[in-house]
Amino acid sequence: MKRQSTTTDVALVAAFAALIAVAAILPAIKTGVGVPVTLQTFAVLLAGACLGPVRGFLAVCLYLLGGIAGLPIFSGGGSGIGHFTGITAGYLVGFAFAAALCGWIVQRNRTRATDFSLVFTAGLLSSAVFIHALGILGMMWRGDLSLSAAFSADVVFFPGDILKNVAMALVATSVHRAFPDLLARRSPATAPAAEPATAEV
Repeated sequence: MKRQSTTTDVALVAAFAALIAVAAILPAIKTGVGVPVTLQTFAVLLAGACLGPVRGFLAVCLYLLGGIAGLPIFSGGGSGIGHFTGITAGYLVGFAFAAALCGWIVQRNRTRATDFSLVFTAGLLSSAVFIHALGILGMMWRGDLSLSAAFSADVVFFPGDILKNVAMALVATSVHRAFPDLLARRSPATAPAAEPATAEV
């Protein structure tokens, strides 16, 4: 049971990493500040809301590692470590922690995982605390912007993020209705005991 559970976890992490990659390489909307609007945040927060803090965090990390390794899966088909030294660095780092926080909130209240308001709030809070906050710091650090200028540039993303969090919450709550045990903590102690083997004559 433990081996089967681990295999399922690995498959889910890989699947959501692939989903984030697909969302990132879809056509982006240019903002004029060097940070495009993409569906990445939708997929990142969906990974956390559906998989919980650990698997959601790992899914984002796997996606980031793939991009660093040279796969063209960053926004606009980009790749390479250079994205972590540019103006988008804060947003990329914030993705992993936002997925973890969103997943932690939903898992902690997993009996309400089908509650739209809970999942939407978890996504919006996680986005604000990590994606936007670290994104602003990244623009100040790598873009040489003042706090007010970086905040003004980041405000462009607010309306889109609200809409993406609405979509994320709708999808995540549907997933949890279909798979109510997705966030359940499983261990060998709680796994059902195997049936004793019987010999056939």
